[in-house]
Amino acid sequence: MRPNTSVAAAALLLLASVAVRPAAQGPPPPAPPAAQAPPAPNAPPGGAQAPVPVQGGRGRGNPATFPAQQRPPGDPASIARGQSLFGVNCRICHGADLRGGDMGGVNLLRSQLVLNDQKGELILPVVHNGRQNPGMPPMPPFPGLPDDDVRAIAEYVHSVAATMRGQGNPPPGSEPAALNIVVGDAAAGKAFFTAKCGSCHSATGDLQGLATRITDPTQLQTTWVSGGSGGRGGGGGKPVTVTVTMPSGQKIEGPLDRIDDFVVVVRLPDGPARAIRRDGAVPRVEIHDPLEGHRQLLTAYTDKDIHDVTAYLVTLK
Repeated sequence: MRPNTSVAAAALLLLASVAVRPAAQGPPPPAPPAAQAPPAPNAPPGGAQAPVPVQGGRGRGNPATFPAQQRPPGDPASIARGQSLFGVNCRICHGADLRGGDMGGVNLLRSQLVLNDQKGELILPVVHNGRQNPGMPPMPPFPGLPDDDVRAIAEYVHSVAATMRGQGNPPPGSEPAALNIVVGDAAAGKAFFTAKCGSCHSATGDLQGLATRITDPTQLQTTWVSGGSGGRGGGGGKPVTVTVTMPSGQKIEGPLDRIDDFVVVVRLPDGPARAIRRDGAVPRVEIHDPLEGHRQLLTAYTDKDIHDVTAYLVTLK
């Protein structure tokens, strides 16, 4: 009886192993379905995800961080009017591209005041009252420019600043539009020239053939307003000179190198520069600046005066 029991047990074990092997080789049971999130209210059909809009980005999906990029765009009509006003009142100092012009004005695209201004509230006091920046030519006041015109100019400046593509990149440019600035009264310009400029200049002398030498009216206007030097150095290439009268009566004359409250430095034609100590009004110092007359007129010019004189000067051929 014992051998028969062993054979039966072995047979049952063999049947169990055969039954388990096919089950192990079969495909795994399917995974339970994943939980589906409810579709967004504005999701497109078919389950596709809608793109997420970028708010005010400037490349790579980054949000705008500069005030010029966060500011909403201005009224197109106001921007167009501001562009015309800028060309007449601001271009000579700040340049056609706002990055500084022939008279040495600041770069408006990097000006902290312009970046922080919203609707002209910061720009308007500077335009009306002028500004003194150390180491830079002074900005004359424009008290007669209406507030609405200043705001229109601000809108135009902001519209250009908003096109900046990032640090170090200028605004995307296009061919500049032709601007006709010869719109003044030549007869009135001649009268102004005779009264204000005739003591130093002559249409039949140093300015004879001026419009032939400078054929571009914009360049001609820039040249005469700045005194022929672009706002740097002396007028027409002439240096600023100085005459120092010593207590003994001796006079020392030459191009001015430097002057402050304590010393005046004169460049001598036959030797090195000479430094002369100053003590109040001793010695007597007289500075001869060829541009002094032009600087005094900067605060006296009106838009009409500039247009009239330019219209007169383009006739000197």
